[in-house]
Parts: sequence; structure tokens; C-alpha cells
Amino acid sequence: MSDDRQDEVKHNARQAALDYHEFPKPGKLEIRATKPLANGRDLARAYSPGVAEACLEIKADPSTASRYTSRGNLVGVVSNGTAVLGLGNIGALASKPVMEGKAVLFKKFANIDCFDIELNEPDPVKLAELVCALEPTFGAINLEDIKAPDCFIVEKLCRERMKIPVFHDDQHGTAIVVGAAATNAMVVAEKRFEDIKVVSTGGGAAGIACLNMLLKLGVKRENVWLCDLAGLVHHGRTEQMTDQKAAYAQGTQPATLADVIVGADLFLGLSGPGVLTAEMVKTMAPRPIVFALANPSPEILPDVARAAVPDAIIATGRSDFPNQVNNVLCFPFIFRGALDVGATTINSEMELAAIEGIAQLARVTTSAEAAAAYAGEKLAFGAEYLIPKPFDPRLIGVVASAVAKAAMETGVATRPLADLEAYRHKLDGSVFKSALIMRPVFDAARASERRIIFAEGEDERVLRAASAILEEMTVKPILIGRPEVMIARCERFGLPIRPDRDFEIVNPESDRRYRDYWGSYHKLLERQGVTPETARTVLRTNTTAIAAIAVQRGDADAMICGTYGQYLWHLNYVRKVLARGGNHPQGALSLMILEDGPLFVADTQVNPIPEPDQIATAAIGAARHARRFGIQPKVALCSHSNFGNLESDSGRRMRQAMEILDAREVDFEYEGEMSLDAALDEELRMRIFPNSRLTGTANILIFGYTDAANVARNMLRMKAGGLEVGPILMGMGNRAHIVTPSITARGLLNVSALAGAPVSLYG
Repeated sequence: MSDDRQDEVKHNARQAALDYHEFPKPGKLEIRATKPLANGRDLARAYSPGVAEACLEIKADPSTASRYTSRGNLVGVVSNGTAVLGLGNIGALASKPVMEGKAVLFKKFANIDCFDIELNEPDPVKLAELVCALEPTFGAINLEDIKAPDCFIVEKLCRERMKIPVFHDDQHGTAIVVGAAATNAMVVAEKRFEDIKVVSTGGGAAGIACLNMLLKLGVKRENVWLCDLAGLVHHGRTEQMTDQKAAYAQGTQPATLADVIVGADLFLGLSGPGVLTAEMVKTMAPRPIVFALANPSPEILPDVARAAVPDAIIATGRSDFPNQVNNVLCFPFIFRGALDVGATTINSEMELAAIEGIAQLARVTTSAEAAAAYAGEKLAFGAEYLIPKPFDPRLIGVVASAVAKAAMETGVATRPLADLEAYRHKLDGSVFKSALIMRPVFDAARASERRIIFAEGEDERVLRAASAILEEMTVKPILIGRPEVMIARCERFGLPIRPDRDFEIVNPESDRRYRDYWGSYHKLLERQGVTPETARTVLRTNTTAIAAIAVQRGDADAMICGTYGQYLWHLNYVRKVLARGGNHPQGALSLMILEDGPLFVADTQVNPIPEPDQIATAAIGAARHARRFGIQPKVALCSHSNFGNLESDSGRRMRQAMEILDAREVDFEYEGEMSLDAALDEELRMRIFPNSRLTGTANILIFGYTDAANVARNMLRMKAGGLEVGPILMGMGNRAHIVTPSITARGLLNVSALAGAPVSLYG
């Protein structure tokens, strides 16, 4: 790339970053009210006189501040701007964009609210006094970007004086992630902490904290060699020394990094670019571990280190190389766990629990969500995947619950949790929106051993769902596809599962049951124009038909198809083969999980213009499914017409469906025909039709056209942030489900749980 082009790229990147911070409104944070303030009554409760009641409760019992204020979920991010990223001492005001960014990370990854506080105070003792004075405001303090050795003084004083967690992330956050990466590097390199020689560059806050953490993990102090700009830290040295560096002094003679790196098992760099050379790496112990963490330019580039020693295990601080040591892997979740148990501090046991949680997570199957966020990267445990990626949604459940458990066990939790497993489920539910509402379905699926066959078994989403099924349920997956393709893709995606060993396969090219399958298909459809040759061709090429025949013959209990192709195309084969013995497709039901609760939508796929009896049947089926999720059904039959005010086609059909439901004396609330706003707004509905039999807000919407239902489903999914569970194919006795091409691996897992539930619970 030419110099001019490089300059243009840099200019564009700089302008894009500035625009990001300026538009559509300056900064990255805003404050929003969590309570209504719409009338005088609200004002009287929010402020005078009602607010006095909360004040008096807190005065009588200070612990109730976490009940009546946001303090229990509020962190102060505090800096004086003396050591900001790689920018140095740029001052408190210039550090504000970084502190706002830190607050955004807290909110994004752990739903923790933050105020960023930038203080013009270079004196560490005075800075500590200012921070201590903030204790009534916050549930915890995150110290950030304070230069060494001042940061040690500030944290020590604050921890001594404050009864809330105080955590200098530059020290401990880095140390925890380094500890997790080093733990797994030991596994890959087949080494032990107590046996290794460690050489480190950089005696700042992060470097010292990392060395302290390595000692806690088992490294012997006499095996640690610390270097900085003045060379080896040794006894008697006075240049650029601090008490923290002096604790790692080795010998009495000066030495260089090149001198002490010989035979080292682990290089830990938190210094600057180019400090470590390829020649130095060659002198390290076999299978060396190189953590070159300087940002933005590491002590040695990974390709240079690997060229010198091909089997070196390498981590950096950059996102464009494998094994990025990033504090965001730990600090949001450590604070989450500490806040939730009302911890008075963050102690060593909590930090070690976080390390083990992060390290263990990398050793198990990668989540589909992380794989989607890092498309193209191989996320399989090994030399290039020592620690999870920041967007792995499992981090909050694993790390926060581990930290909370350690806090309770060490006696620093003022609000211990009664059920840690329930707490972890709640945390998972905060990122996997479907987790909580799907729990009863998963519980039912775990109690059965149904066999589920996936028509598109070579699809990455299906493979990831199958892997998750084996971890979370007793359901037995069967995948249709070519084994060599599945093996190659499992290896590429870092999945530990393999065909035949972990799941059964049906290979369309060579399965021994091929003759039986096409024979069954021909026998079922020979009077519908299907010849033996057609049957042979279909059962060699059409995986949906293969899955349907497998269920029809009893080789599987349920099928899932539709990850590609058109819904009605798949439905055609499901209907031909499985719509027998009282089973027939009655409608497609989508459960939309929204911020303010679940909402069911039907019929999104099956009946383009449903007849009144089909509408009534869909309403009954949807109500039955809602109860499976523990939801009391409230059905709205939706139309442009409101209670007979229009003679529209959908209005007439909805009124006839109402008569059918009346005659059947169903046991759930239903009402119609009505517009969507009337269904969701009880006040509006009561103004229009005071005698409505529906109370509250409808949670099941039945539409008169699949077009309308599908538009509603997609609007809720794409614009309202709704997470879809389904579509659920009603009326097939839980023998078949057809998903849509937009489904995720997590969505497939949810549908698998639905298909894996006992038939007696389904319809």
C-alpha cells in the first residue's frame, strides 16, 4: 500500500472514530429514568413527599439502600488520567472518552450501571480521600488508568477505608485474564506452574499484579526474573526502582533480557514494542509460552515468534491475533457477582475463582454466539484458543456465579444467595433471552430420551445445536448428511462431536436402510403419482423426505427441518408422509420473547387465509402451548375490524371463529375481533368495548392472514429485538417442526427442546 493510501486510511479511521463519539449525540452514555413520571402522583412519589419514606428506611437500616436506590447496581469508574491506555498522562478531562467506554462495557456485558468520574488530583493520598468520600453513592469502585506506583497507594487506602469492593482493573483485571490464559497454556504445553521459569518485562501496575497472580497459581518466586528499561531488577539497584519491583529482585549483578530469557518457559511482556527478539525466543525452553501484551504493538509479533519457534504458544493484547488478553473477559462479571451478593471487597479467592471459570470455559465447546461474532476463526481449545472471546455469552453465568460463590465462602458477602444454580440460570437468562422461559421445556426434555432427526445435518447451526443437545439434554440427535463433510466442519468449528461416535447419522449416499426408506415412501404415495423411480430419487436427494420417513418408520421420534429453503416446500413433504392418524398441520406458532414479556403469534406459515374453524383450532393449540411455558393464555383474534365496526373479510371470519370457540366452551380467555392496539392496550379496548371478556394484555395474537402474522413476527424480531422460539408446528403430535432460514444455533436448540418433550405435553 502506498504512503498516500496509508495516510488516507488512517485519516478515514480517525474521522470515523471521532464521528462515532460525536453523532447522533455527543458521548457514549446517557441517564434514563426507570420509573414513570407522567403525572402529579408519580412526582409525589419520586420526589417530595414520597421520597422521604425511602430516605427514612435507609437511615434506619443502611443495607436497604440496595432495595430503594440504584446503589446496589452502580459502579463508579474513577480516574485521574495519569496513565491512559497507551497515551500516558493526558489528564482527567482527556481520559473521559475512555472512562465512558468502560462504563459502556459494564452495561453491555453485565448490565451494570456506571458513572464515570474524572478527578483533577495527581496526589495519590488526596485522590484516595476523594474516592472514599464517594462510598454512599456506589456499590463498588473501579479504579482506572492511574499511573504506578500511585495506583498501589490509592487502591490500598481505599480498600482499607471503604466497605465496598475497590478494584484497580489495570492491575487485577489484566492479572486475572493472564492467569486464565497461563492456566490453559500449561495444559497445552504440558507444564506445571511450580516447575516453570518466568521472565517478565515491565514493572508497572499490570506487570506486578500479573507476577503476584502467577505466584498465587503456584509459580515460585525464585523462578521469576523481572526486567525493565534499566535491565534486570536486582538487589542493590537504585535506578527506576519501586518497592513493588524490589520484591522480585534477583541476584546482585546487572543483566539484560537476553541474558535471563535463556531457558525461560514463560515470557510475560507488559512493556513496549520490539523488546523481545526472535533470537531470544529461540533460547527459551522447549514449547515456549510468549505473552507479548504491549498495546498496540507487542513485544514481538506472533508471526515472528512462530517463525523462530513453530510450536510456541503466543498471546497478545490485540484483537487481530489469537488469544487476546482482554480485561473485558473478567471485570464486568467479577463486579456482577460481587454486587449481587453485596460483597465488601474483592479478595484473592474471588479472583482465583474467576480465573478458573474463564479457563474452564475455553476448554469446553465454543458457544454458537461466540462463533457467529468471530466468523472465520477456529475456536477450538488449543495453542490458538487459550481463553474465551469477549462476546461469549456464557461468561456472565460462569464467572459471576463463581465469584459470588467465593465471596460467600470467604465471608465477605453481606447478601448471600440461597440458590447458586438458580442465580446462574438467571444470569444466563439475561443474555440468552430464551433461557428462563424455556426452562420448563428443557426440564421436560431432560426427562425423556426422544430421538430427533435433523434434515440438514451438515449445516453449522445444526452441528452446534447437536453439540449443545449432548451437553444439556438426554435427547438423542440423528443427523442426515455425509460423514466426511460433518467431520471436516466439526474440526473447522472446534466442535468435539463426531458422527457415529456422538450422534447417529443417515448418509443419503450409502445408508443401508435406503431400500427400506424408498420402499416406504413409494408405498405411502404410490396412489399420488409417485413411481418407484421417483421414490428412489427423492430418498437419495431430499433430506426433508428422508427425515419424515425416518419418523414414519419409527427410527426417530421427531424431525426438524427448514434451515434453508421455503417453509411450504418442507411442509409439503411433512404433510405427505406424517399427516396421518389424526395428525395434520393446524398452524405455525411463534413465541416472541420481548423485553416486556412473551408474545405468541399465529398462524405465521401454514394457512394463507384460514377458515373460521382453522382460526379457532389455532387459538386452542396456541393456548395449550402457552401453558407449557407456564403462561396463562389470553387470546386476541386480530383484524382491522373492532368488534363488528367493519364488514371486512378477516372480521367476518374472526367473528365466526368466536362462535366456534363459544360452542366448544374452551377454558381460556379470548376475545375478538379487534385491532392489534386494542389487543395490547386494555385501556383502549375498554373504551371501545367496555364489556370485553379479555382482561389485561393479550399474549396470544391470532391473525386472519399468514401475511399479517408473518409481518408481525418479523417486525417484532427485527425492530423490537424479539427473540423467536419456533415456529412450532401445531397439530403434528410433536413429530415434526419446520424452522426458517434465519434461525440461529440457539434457536435450533430451543426447537430441539420442544421436539424432545414428551408427546403427552404437546399437540
